[in-house]
Amino acid sequence: MNFLSLFVLVPVLTITGILFTRDLKGARLVSAVGMGIQLALAVFLVFYYFSIRGAGDLHEMVLTADYSWFPSLNIHYFIGVDGIAVAMIALTAIVIFAGVFASWEMEFLSREFFISLILLATGVFGFFISLDLFTMFLFYELAVIPMYLLIGIWGSGPKEASAMKLTLMLMGGSALLLVGILGIYFNSAPNGGAYTFNILQIAKIHMPIAAQRFFFPLTFVGFGVLGALFPLHTWSPSGHASAPTAVSMLHAGVLMKLGAYGCFRVAIYLMPEAAHQLAWIFIILTSISVVYGALGAIMQKDLKFINAYSSVSHVGLILFALLMMNKIAMDGAILQMISHGLMTALFFALIGMIYGRTHTRDIREIGGLMKVMPFLAVMYMVAGFASLGLPGFSGFVAEMTIFVGAFQHSDLFHRVASVIVVSSIVITAVYILRVVGKILLGPIKNEVHLNLKDASWFEKLSTTTLLIAIVGIGILPLWLSDTILNSLQPIMEKLTAYLH
Repeated sequence: MNFLSLFVLVPVLTITGILFTRDLKGARLVSAVGMGIQLALAVFLVFYYFSIRGAGDLHEMVLTADYSWFPSLNIHYFIGVDGIAVAMIALTAIVIFAGVFASWEMEFLSREFFISLILLATGVFGFFISLDLFTMFLFYELAVIPMYLLIGIWGSGPKEASAMKLTLMLMGGSALLLVGILGIYFNSAPNGGAYTFNILQIAKIHMPIAAQRFFFPLTFVGFGVLGALFPLHTWSPSGHASAPTAVSMLHAGVLMKLGAYGCFRVAIYLMPEAAHQLAWIFIILTSISVVYGALGAIMQKDLKFINAYSSVSHVGLILFALLMMNKIAMDGAILQMISHGLMTALFFALIGMIYGRTHTRDIREIGGLMKVMPFLAVMYMVAGFASLGLPGFSGFVAEMTIFVGAFQHSDLFHRVASVIVVSSIVITAVYILRVVGKILLGPIKNEVHLNLKDASWFEKLSTTTLLIAIVGIGILPLWLSDTILNSLQPIMEKLTAYLH
């Protein structure tokens, strides 16, 4: 048994355990224990990776295992991790652990809810450990499909329509992605031999440039749909707003990062020449995503919609940084994946807790929460400061790294795009400070809110777990940044070899 396989096995065993429970107490206890073990495994993986990296710079995949699955098509269960994948696994473990406690009082079909939630997480973990394109795609679909049930059954508002829209758009992206992956597969042996889905083997060959030009856009857009790439982002705000709290946390905190990670690990890494030639198209689209998402957040009155449009902006920034295709900007992109995953999960957790008490998400109907819910109010303020990039939090480290990397390009096009994207900082500050001022400060607008209770123990555990990670990265960022830079080395070598 390969150690990494435990990240798939433990959730499956947890789901099996939930099947034998009878009520909410049993389901949440098994879920908490299972995801607690998963978090412990992730912490162990991080320390293990740093222990072997301590002997010197580590660029290669570790803990690899390769089992033939479907020999006739050369499909393998091939897994392994580098520093980037380790960081993404740790992010997922933190968010799903916090999500379980954020759903501690989910009474309606509680067993089915926790099974669907953990099944989604199983797909995410499998995706990040996969080094075979077919296996990666399989786990990708496993992560996406439960969203339909989680939103359609346990959501709020126009949940059926939101679930259907999300599913149809993501399935459309998956169709493009499947064509792109098959295109890579059938061009993986340009000099003869067996075709392969093995990412590391494909990275060693030079795919014909004509094939790259055709399949790169399909692959990038296929993954980009999940990353809310403009103009294919419209499923995201309604999906976020209708989803239950823990699902919103996983959706924005982790699931959208699958799109960005796939664009990086598959589209750019395996087809670098096409990525370089066609990057300008997607730089324009991602620049629009960044500014449009931020402006969209300003116009919203619903707390969830504000954070949903904010996520469109922040994930657009990740894709923009990846398209800069230099080491500093790509380092910032990975940092932003982790930072945004943590802070948006914290945001959605807090929004769910506020809504559970006030029964409204309209910022015009909420005010003075600092007086009655000081713990939750301070947490919300911290999440806001992290989102707008205040020094000392993870958002500052990630965004500054992206901007420094983006400005390394000296040509006019990249400079103009970088200036446009940087302007989003000001817009972000506007909507964050506006919301903080309206709902946390000032007088209480509804007398009923005077009797609201502050956070319970499980809510404090959920939010504090996320806060520790946000502050930890903000204060001590180099351990994570250096790990990402080391793991970027083989990717940058491939990009450099074919672009110069």
